[in-house]
Parts: sequence; C-alpha cells; structure tokens
Amino acid sequence: MADEQSKSASLPEINLLEAALAKSLANSQASLKRIPDIKPPDVVRFTRNLSQIIERSQQLVQRFLQSDTDPDIDFSVPDPSLVGKSFVEMAQRLLADPNKLMQAQLSFWQDYASMWQTATRRMLGEHVDPIIAPDSGDKRFRDSEWAENAIFDFIKQSYLLAARHIQKTVKDVDGLDKKTVDKLDFYTRQFVDALSPTNFAMTNPQVLKATFESGGENLLKGLNNLLEDLNQGKGKLRIKMTDMDAFKLGENVAVTPGKVIYQTQLMQLIQYNPTTEKVFKHPLLVIPPWINKFYILDLRPDNSFIKWAVDQGFTVFVISWVNPDEHLAEMGFEHYLSEGTLAALDAIEQATGESEVNAVGYCIGGTLLFCTLGYLAAKKDKRIRSATAFTTMLDFANVGELSVFIDEDQFAHIDKGMERRGFLEGYHMAGVFTLLRANDLIWSFVIRNYLLGEEPFPFDLLFWNADSTRMPKAMHTFYLRNMYLDNRLKEPGGVSFMGTPIDLGKIKAPVFFLSAKEDHIAPWVSTYAGTKLPGGPVKFVLGESGHIAGVINPPAAKPKYGYWTNEKLADTPEAWLEGAERHKGSWWPHWLEWVKPHAGGEPDVPARVPGDGKLQPLEDAPGSFVKMRSQ
Repeated sequence: MADEQSKSASLPEINLLEAALAKSLANSQASLKRIPDIKPPDVVRFTRNLSQIIERSQQLVQRFLQSDTDPDIDFSVPDPSLVGKSFVEMAQRLLADPNKLMQAQLSFWQDYASMWQTATRRMLGEHVDPIIAPDSGDKRFRDSEWAENAIFDFIKQSYLLAARHIQKTVKDVDGLDKKTVDKLDFYTRQFVDALSPTNFAMTNPQVLKATFESGGENLLKGLNNLLEDLNQGKGKLRIKMTDMDAFKLGENVAVTPGKVIYQTQLMQLIQYNPTTEKVFKHPLLVIPPWINKFYILDLRPDNSFIKWAVDQGFTVFVISWVNPDEHLAEMGFEHYLSEGTLAALDAIEQATGESEVNAVGYCIGGTLLFCTLGYLAAKKDKRIRSATAFTTMLDFANVGELSVFIDEDQFAHIDKGMERRGFLEGYHMAGVFTLLRANDLIWSFVIRNYLLGEEPFPFDLLFWNADSTRMPKAMHTFYLRNMYLDNRLKEPGGVSFMGTPIDLGKIKAPVFFLSAKEDHIAPWVSTYAGTKLPGGPVKFVLGESGHIAGVINPPAAKPKYGYWTNEKLADTPEAWLEGAERHKGSWWPHWLEWVKPHAGGEPDVPARVPGDGKLQPLEDAPGSFVKMRSQ
C-alpha cells in the first residue's frame, strides 16, 4: 500500500518532467531550424590552409628543438611557481576548516538546484527570470542566443553560478593575509575567465554558426592563425591583435610634422612645426612613458594631443625614448632624469631662447616629471612653470590589481630574468597589463582569431599597444623597489638623484592632475593621493573611461566621454567625487584655460620653426628612436 502511495505521489512529478522534456525537444528542434545547412569545405582553400598549417607546424618543431638555447624561453611574468605557492596555502587553510568548505558546497548545490527548477519552468514555456545574469559590462554573452536559446542560457547560468561560488570561496578563506587573498582572487579570476563557455567552439553559439556556414573552414583558418602566432613568439603564444603591416610610423601614425633637434643615448627631442603665426611665450614639454612609445599622443590627426596643442599656439617639444638593449642595462632612473628631462630643458632653451617651460608627464613620465621637479626645487631652479600629470602615481600605497605582482619573491624572479640580458623584454611588461583585462585583451582575440578564424583588423591603438619597449635592468629595479614596493617617493628624502634628496613638498609650481575613473593601471584613488604631496596649488580633474581613452579624449562634435571637476580638494577621493560636477565632452579645453596663464596669457610671440635657434634638425619627426622595435 505504501509503495502504491509512493508511486501515486510521484506521478505528477514524472508527468511534469515528461512535459518539460517534450517542451525542451520542441525548443531544440526550433533552434535547429535556425542553424544553417552544413556546407562542404572549399577544396582549394582547405588545401591551402592545410599546407600552411603543415609548414608552420614544422617550423614550431624546429623552434622547440632549439628552445634550450634561448635564455628567455623559461622566463615569464608572473612566475607560475609563485602562483602555485599561494594556492597551496589556500588549500591548506580550506582543509583545516571542513565545516566551512561543506557549507560553501551546500550553498552552491542549493543555487544549482534553483537554477534547474527555473530551467525546467522555462522549458515548459513559462517566463522566468534568470537565477544569475552577467554584469552589465560583460561583453562575452552579447550574442542573442545566450538569452533566447534555453540550452545556451542554461550553459551560461551554470558557468556564472560556478564562477561566483568559486571566487566567493576563495575570498572567504580564513587565516590568509590580505596580500595573499588579493593574489588568489586575481589568479582565480584568470582561471575562471579561461573556462568561460564562450572560449570553446562547442559551447559558443557564434562559433557553431560560423562553423556550419563555412563547413569548418573557420576552425582551419583559426588553427593556421594560432600556429602563426606561436611561430612569431618562438614557441610562446603572442596573440596578434591587429594587422601590424597596416601602419607605418610617419606615414599613417605619428604624422604631425616636426624635427628631431637633439638627442642623448636615452632620448630624442622632437620640436613640432608651428601651425599658427603667433605662439605662447613659454614652450610645452611633453614627457611620455617609456613603457610604451610616445605616439599614443599622436595616433591620428583627429585625436592627436600633440597636433591639438600645436594648433592652440604652443611650441611643442616631445621626448621620444630609446628602446633600450643590453648596452643600456646600467641606465638607472636618474639617467632618465639627467639625460632625459634635464637635458631636454637645456636643449629647449638653446632652441628657443626660453628657459622656462610648462611640462606634461604621462604615467611613468609623470612620475619622472615630479622627480625632476623635486630635484629642481632642491637646486632652487624654477624652469618648470607648471606641471600636468596624466594618470600619474606619486603615492604607491594603493596600486590596485598590480599589487599582486609586487613582493620580494616576484622581484627576485624578475631580477633573475633581467640578469640574463640586462633588460626586461617588452612583451613581459605588456603581458602583465593584458592580464588586468584578460577578457578584452586575451580571450576576445582567442575567439576571433582562433575559433572564428578571422584576420585581425587594422586598429592604430592596438598597433601602438603591440609596439612594446624594453626596460633597462638598473632603471626597472630602482623603479619597482623604490616606488612600488617601498613607496619611498612620497617620503621627504626617500629617494635621491645624483646625490640630491627629493622632497615633493618643496615643489611650488602649480600642478594639474588628470586621472581616469576606470584606469586599471594607475587607479584614480591612488593618483588622487598624490595631490597631497606637492607644496603648491593643485587642481584635480577626473576623466571617464580608462588609462588611454580617459586621456585621449579630443574635442569633437559628438564626444564619447566626459569629465568631473571640483575646485576643492577633499580629504578622500570619494568625497571629492561626491562634490564634483560632471561635464560633457573633452577635458582638453578645460586644461587649456588652466595652463594659459602659465604659458604667457595668449599667443603673442612669432612662431618658432625647428632650426631657427642654436640647434639644427637631425632628422624628420617622428625620428629613428621610436622605430626601434622589440622582438
């Protein structure tokens, strides 16, 4: 009797399940109707792709057999062994508290059961809200199939649910210091991002559609692209993000006319041709970062900060840093000061007769600018009338996710790697920044290049991003240890250059800080802390977007990004933003009004042409230093 009651009680559940399965089958059949017929591959193209794959595979085998002679082949940033060490420590802590681990597992299964229930209801035709949805900024699931197709929606939610619980479990481990928790959170996210269903052919509806439509040719072309990237990286994957042959310096990027008028072993100084009859009395010196090349400020005429500044009436000088090799291994941070900024100030005076300039520094170029200001202040030298800092950190107490790469073990690993060649290869530094935005800068290209088999399209910004530069060992070691690890620049006398202690508090020149709200390299809350260090008047402006787009935001009819201003410097960045006013459009005109009084008021000096002064042109802009490529 009990068995009969049990069977009777379960009949509604069985009927419900059968109905759900029938509905699911109907939905699947409807979905199949949207899938195009499978086309046979084109024999000629198939043979061509296959021959290229065979050729590149042979080259890769040869590279692999010769890899033991390459001192860089086993070096990477970050060090995998150090990453593994953090996860071992986490596993030990988890096993020490089995009750908490069990609770985490039960919580996951409860959420998973709820998701099954909603999936069943949806298969029956009922409208249900998802248990979990991607973040608003998550671009991975934009294809309509992820929402419209019940199967792909289930795959998506399963992944998002698992990702959330994995990351929560890692964050909630007891007994770990904050540094270790930050590392685990960062590398767990890398792992979770790598396992996204969008990264696999069989679980990506866009890739499946392309495979059916092309008869699988997209996968063959993608394999060919993969082998080509492995070959270019000598066995290591170097994802090709853009068509590197589509751009040529001086022809379609970095085209603002000018001349190289001076150079040292570390830099070339470019003076740009005037476009106005009158110019400001005091020239403008731009100090770009040497982690990348200067032409981020001169990509195209319509978004070139350099051209725009010239058109406003500035006599613009820009430092173009050398791409150092082993011969410059012992060039330290103070050499970038003595043979970079200080040498540029001397050269500008010879070229124009003006000893005082306004200076702009970008990222690490801004850090160097303030080191220069501190050095000049100690010498009672007032040649820099005003300083503008683009996304510049002076107080390195909070460097965001870059902190996961900052500790003694990582430094020892990097030092050992640089010891072999005397420099850090450019792609190692670029790889670190890429990891900070892996979905945008790694996995989106994996999907596009290798799964969809598309060729990278020409994009000047990605061309610049791939044109990486090396870091001399002495400079990079000093910078990482004194700035990032020990945070000594903010302390009076914390660092010294050429025997002179630096105190940023003695800087009296007016300062303009420009930061970006979504900057993942120089977080704006960190750059805001730097406003407390100079001893003169300080203005802070916050742009929208990130490290590049927040700066390269030219005036336009339909501006994409805006900016915030607040005339008062609050105690905290959050309080500053709360009292700030948002403006539409580019911050460039706002900066222009700020800098004009320091530049001489209005352009009223006859335009200066390169070569008019005591320095004769050495070559046309953009010069030869910027054309030195890393491997």
